[in-house]
Amino acid sequence: MVTQVSAPLSGTNIPTGDATVRIPLLGLGTWPMTGTECTEAVSTALEAGYRHLDTAENYRNEDAVGRAVVGSGIDRSEVFVTSKFNREWHGPAESVRAGLEAALERAGLEYFDLYLVHWPNPEHGRYVQACEALAELTGTGLIRSWGVSNFKPAHLQAVLEAGLVPAVNQIHCQPVFAQPAVQEADAAAGVLTAAYTPLGRGRELLEQPAIARIASRLDRTPAQVVLRWHVQQGRIALPKSADPQRQRENLDVFSFELTAEDLAAVDALDSATPSDTFLDADEFGH
Repeated sequence: MVTQVSAPLSGTNIPTGDATVRIPLLGLGTWPMTGTECTEAVSTALEAGYRHLDTAENYRNEDAVGRAVVGSGIDRSEVFVTSKFNREWHGPAESVRAGLEAALERAGLEYFDLYLVHWPNPEHGRYVQACEALAELTGTGLIRSWGVSNFKPAHLQAVLEAGLVPAVNQIHCQPVFAQPAVQEADAAAGVLTAAYTPLGRGRELLEQPAIARIASRLDRTPAQVVLRWHVQQGRIALPKSADPQRQRENLDVFSFELTAEDLAAVDALDSATPSDTFLDADEFGH
């Protein structure tokens, strides 16, 4: 089984103003790691070839991720760092900028490549204003692109009606909870979908017979099959792992393809039934 990546990570372009930013389709999720554990995991991921790292204010690990980036010896321009901010900072540009500058100070970085509204918190009614602020801040050198996270179609529509188009909508997306309505709304608006928890939680998803059969035929791990399902359909995938071997395996999804039948078999696992595991952005936020 191949576990080393010899080719550059596949990526896609996201428009932002007059510029274009290239985002790797496979990144490292870092929640709930913090402190030394997080820094070491990010460091081994960077050594393995990862060039996209996902953090957030609410993860309490922007500092740990930043230490790994700065200490890696890799040119900052080669590492794509995403972070997200809490509702405390929703509001006009001066408020969002204060949250952004505090996050950059924690991370020890001069800019984020992508900065996201973490949850819409619609009861507060300030997420559109926060997006307006992000669009304004994109030209300051503090962020290269902006987007949203956990936005339902209605939340996205409100942003679009304000004349704004986020680069990315990062959502909980996995085969048993694919959120097709959100993905369709993103695609119609020209917004990339990024998947957090792309492999589900625990082993239940990876032990699905449909995935196991594909993995056996291709001599791949079940996780590789699921991650390939994401990136082959144009989604950004952000699997979390602190294990160097699994990190390398998760990264190696660009040297094989799934057939149309494979994709359909994984698609068919979508139960479309939210549970307590899947948080509702109309009811949850921070």
